Amino acid sequence: MRWAVHVAALCSLVHLFQPAGCAAIPRENECQKTKVAILGAGVAGITAAQVLSNASVTDFLIVERNDYIGGRVRHMPFGVNPETKAPYTVELGANWVQGLESKGGPENPIWTLAKRYGLNNTFSNESSLLTYDESGYNDYTKVLDAYEKAYAVVEQDAGYLLTDNLQDTSMRAGLSTAGWKPKKDMKMQAAEWWAWDLETAQIPEDSGLLYGITGYNLTFYQFSEENNYVWDQRGYNAFVIGESQTFLGANDTRLLLNTTVESLSYSAQGVMVKTRDGCIQADYAISTFSVGVLQNEAVTFDPPLPRWKREAIDQFQMGTYTKIFYQFNETFWDPNTQYFLYADPKVRGYYPVWQSLTGPGFLEGSNIIFVTVVENEAYRVEQQSDERTKNEGLEVLRAMFPDKVVPEPVAFYYPRWSTEEMSFGSYSNWPVGVTLEKHQNLRANVDRLYFAGEAMSAQYYGFLHGAWFEGSAVGQKIAQMMTNQTESTGDMARYEVLHGTTTMDAYSPANGWVASSFLTFGVGGEK
Repeated sequence: MRWAVHVAALCSLVHLFQPAGCAAIPRENECQKTKVAILGAGVAGITAAQVLSNASVTDFLIVERNDYIGGRVRHMPFGVNPETKAPYTVELGANWVQGLESKGGPENPIWTLAKRYGLNNTFSNESSLLTYDESGYNDYTKVLDAYEKAYAVVEQDAGYLLTDNLQDTSMRAGLSTAGWKPKKDMKMQAAEWWAWDLETAQIPEDSGLLYGITGYNLTFYQFSEENNYVWDQRGYNAFVIGESQTFLGANDTRLLLNTTVESLSYSAQGVMVKTRDGCIQADYAISTFSVGVLQNEAVTFDPPLPRWKREAIDQFQMGTYTKIFYQFNETFWDPNTQYFLYADPKVRGYYPVWQSLTGPGFLEGSNIIFVTVVENEAYRVEQQSDERTKNEGLEVLRAMFPDKVVPEPVAFYYPRWSTEEMSFGSYSNWPVGVTLEKHQNLRANVDRLYFAGEAMSAQYYGFLHGAWFEGSAVGQKIAQMMTNQTESTGDMARYEVLHGTTTMDAYSPANGWVASSFLTFGVGGEK
């Protein structure tokens, strides 16, 4: 690549006045060469590679820090199956297919793949729910109904924000205007956590109203309102591995596992990827790093990303969704109930939602239950010891089931997503003040460096299918440029001057907005 030769020559000729970054750029003959460097072997990276391969672009490398394919679709062995004496498999990251298919309409691509690879999954029945407080069982499900009524008002208000080009606000403000004011009512707080935080991994105060509503509707209204929990003992990433095997052979040298990217040097001529073990010289690169990685500067960019790009990265959110698993020697909870909601008397979101895996359709007879914490509580437990977290959860279980003997667990585990240097969280959330144009800046390429992943999806951010759609879109764009030998369609839209609202003409495929907002909002209709 001439670009690499020129830069290396420049660095050697002007050693007395060496430009910043020159020392880190290897010579051309030291680097592995490829047409496309795909950084990350998660859903976005594997999908992009598959699209390239289908377009007869086979000269690519997939660079992955981990020793497996799947990224944040990750599982681990946990506990012991009492019959087989083998461990169970539990998912630490992505766990559901969210929104399946609409009758006569579109189908979620993740659902298509789940069916293709025969992933074992079960419908998550959110009506299978019992409610508790510090004194034990307490039926406050009517509070959940009150939240739903307020949410229906907020949903219609969001439709007007979009169609009338009005200024966005927070989900908290929207709920409050609709009459939902939980304040110090901890049962209302628990109901709100169940309905909002459990999905977004962020509190309503930090979540944008308009895109918070679209983020729900564009998935669950377009596909379906079903959530299916994947409990396949091969691991959820079996579908990602299966897709990779459609274009990667056994021991394929294009897949570089256990390879950590340290820096990227990019220009209009190509990209240089420096890893801990060497470097890769590519015509194009696709970054599938999470927003958390980009925000924490786990990878260095040379030159630094432009201001319009950095501002979009820094303002978007990376939520943390932490599942804490317990296995007991018996099931002391109702095995036929899927969910148990706990309202702590003092702390919002304190070990709030427990899900049983021992009942029909899941890991039957496993005596496994897990609790989910997000945001501040997730950060807190991920910073403390396993023992302390285990005991805090046990205290909550003993408060919920005062008439039962809650023993010590026989197995206990939880991940620490917010502290992992190549994730720094679980998935993204759309904050207050980010317009579609600013999100497009998050999504847009810089020269020949492109970006993909769930956070880059305007319609499906935070969802696994968002990663699939963005990997597919970027793969198609690069394949088109390479096969047509043209740069005219290469650059994605970006906005160096940003305005406070988004006009309707910007809701277009160029900005990653394919589905009709009117269809998914149902403006003026009921939820």
